[in-house]
Amino acid sequence: MKSHRAAYAFAFVTLSLAPCFAHHMAVIVDKNNSVGNVTSAHLAKIFRSEVKKWPDGKDVVLVLHKSSSGELGTLEKLNKMSESEVKTFISAHKNSIMILGSDTDVVKQVESTPGAVGLVEIHSVSGGVNVVRVDGKLPMEDGYLSH
Repeated sequence: MKSHRAAYAFAFVTLSLAPCFAHHMAVIVDKNNSVGNVTSAHLAKIFRSEVKKWPDGKDVVLVLHKSSSGELGTLEKLNKMSESEVKTFISAHKNSIMILGSDTDVVKQVESTPGAVGLVEIHSVSGGVNVVRVDGKLPMEDGYLSH
């Protein structure tokens, strides 16, 4: 009986903490991009394709993961859109947005594409890209994107 209670207690604690570690997103750019910090308002304009050039003149290339719930939730909050509005927007701009199958693919594409910017879960970040501060915060800091 005690082992069942311990197992239930362990499961409860584990499941209660899981949302704290899930979907910590990071904005990434290629290594040659000198942008180290953006405001959330400017980032929203980038993701809405309203900003098409970086300060150095390179074209912004938006790279997204086709089925990331963390990315979708972040884009909803950042752009103040519903899930269906974000999906409609992405669908309407599919010719100007690269949509890839995984975070690993997004990281590789951003790494190899000048001007690229992507949104991935923090555990997917590699040394081949730069993580961008948003409103002066880094991923997993309180106030970074949707946290």
